[in-house]
Amino acid sequence: MQTILVTGSKGQLGNELQAAAERFPNFRYIFTDVDELDICNKSALDNFIREHRIEIIINCAAYTAVDKAEEDIEKCYAINAQAVKNIGEVAENFQLKVVHVSTDYVFDGKSFKPYTEDMCVSPDTVYGKSKLEGEKFLQAACHQYIIIRTSWLYSSYGNNFVKTMLRLGKEKDSLNVIFDQIGTPTYAADLAASILKILSQNKFISGIYHFSNEGVCSWYDFATAIFKIAQINCQVNPIETKDYPAKAPRPYYSVLNKAKIKNSFGLSIAHWEESLEKCIEILKSENSF
Repeated sequence: MQTILVTGSKGQLGNELQAAAERFPNFRYIFTDVDELDICNKSALDNFIREHRIEIIINCAAYTAVDKAEEDIEKCYAINAQAVKNIGEVAENFQLKVVHVSTDYVFDGKSFKPYTEDMCVSPDTVYGKSKLEGEKFLQAACHQYIIIRTSWLYSSYGNNFVKTMLRLGKEKDSLNVIFDQIGTPTYAADLAASILKILSQNKFISGIYHFSNEGVCSWYDFATAIFKIAQINCQVNPIETKDYPAKAPRPYYSVLNKAKIKNSFGLSIAHWEESLEKCIEILKSENSF
């Protein structure tokens, strides 16, 4: 039985991997966060892998505060780039497989068609640049890697757009939400299950892949759907990006083409509204809103 190390296990995806692991008992799992294992410390990572006989690493650890990253540059690069280099070098030394999660922010968001894996990368933010550097470090260091870029991640765990909207929808009669940024939400539970499905197959095809749910929407559409499914009476007013200034620019278009991951590993991916219903059902059962 192969042993999987999951880093960043207290985040949205890490928590969903812990939940999904019960459905994939063909692996032994070790879930860590920075308290148990600091991946910025290469010697600590090396010792941990040697001690626990790790064979696969799923790296969910990331610095994801997009606006804060514009000022906290050193820490952002340490986690999103240097730590990924550490993982790649240690993985190559021990001949491990690595699944690393990246982001739509490696693109500039100026496309008009879904991004394929081979399209030009041109990040506009510190966060996006750090994630791209992490991708390059991993590819240079390690032969057995799968990089999965995803977008608009949410879950019943942690802080995210869905949970924020549910909270604000209860507090306010109306909300202003951006309508001119287009993308696709990704339910972290779907991504977690897909990662474990890929690892359960006999083929590990190294490369970069894109994963989100199916369909396309704006943040305005997303918020409207959240309130409709949750049966919350809150009016959503569409506003433009320019009316909601932020330190880091947001991509206007971040729809990912998922043909490669579906064809390579035989995945079927749910529509974003279907997965949103599942997530809200869980949150409702937990009395989270």
